[in-house]
Amino acid sequence: MFGTTDNTYNDIRERSLMQWLSEMEVHDDVAVRCGVRLAREYMEYLKEENIKLKRECDLKDKYLKKMSKRG
Repeated sequence: MFGTTDNTYNDIRERSLMQWLSEMEVHDDVAVRCGVRLAREYMEYLKEENIKLKRECDLKDKYLKKMSKRG
C-alpha cells in the first residue's frame, strides 16, 4: 500500500497515445505516417531517460543518507 506508486493514469495515457499512433499509421498523408515511427522512437527514448534519471536520483539519495549518518 505505502511506497508503491499507482501508474494507472499514466498507463491509460500511454495506451491511448499508442492507439492514436496506430490509427495515424494508416493516414493518407505520408508525413503523418512517417511521423508515427519518430514519435514511437522518441517515447521509447524518454522512457529510457526517465529510468536512467531515477537510478541516478536513487544513487544520490543513498549517498546523502550515508553522509548524513556520518555527521
